[in-house]
Amino acid sequence: MESDQIKPKRHEIFSTLLMFFLAILIAFLLTAYVFQQYQVDGPSMQTSLYNQNRLIVVKYKRTWARITGHPYIPKRGDIIIFNQNGLYNINGLPEKTLVKRVIGLPGDRVVISNGVVKIYNKKHPAGFYPDKTLSYGKVIGYTSGNIDITLPKNYIYVMGDNRSDSLDSRVFGPVNANQIIGKLVLRVYPFNTVKLF
Repeated sequence: MESDQIKPKRHEIFSTLLMFFLAILIAFLLTAYVFQQYQVDGPSMQTSLYNQNRLIVVKYKRTWARITGHPYIPKRGDIIIFNQNGLYNINGLPEKTLVKRVIGLPGDRVVISNGVVKIYNKKHPAGFYPDKTLSYGKVIGYTSGNIDITLPKNYIYVMGDNRSDSLDSRVFGPVNANQIIGKLVLRVYPFNTVKLF
């Protein structure tokens, strides 16, 4: 009789532990491959994003690209999270996670002159002004720099929306698609500024 009472208790403990470890495993897999939360540190994306904003970034497109052996290339105008080598993070490691907007895509010629960004490509051989034609452009001011670069395969050009206070491709150059973590989809905090991107 006593052994019958002990077995269910052992079974319940085992089931509870199994559920606990499965929950941790699922949380880890979701964070590693599907989505993750990030916090903005600094003013480089103002007025689109502000310091201490909390963001949800989707990673599943990058994950799928890696599974299929293709690079993940976001759309022009997307806000992305990526790792940049050569910049030191708060722990002193030579890699920093940044949030910036995609301005140039592989094959584009990016020209910055007289405070304006112009993109040349096969679709627009005469060039176009992304800051003036895309929806995010109303928040962009003067863009400093004197740049003329054609992006190689699998590389993108990124900039902060606060162009006067942004460490971006104007300084460290184009970003390899392998460095991309994911795309911003939602600002969740502060609660009165929740927004889909």
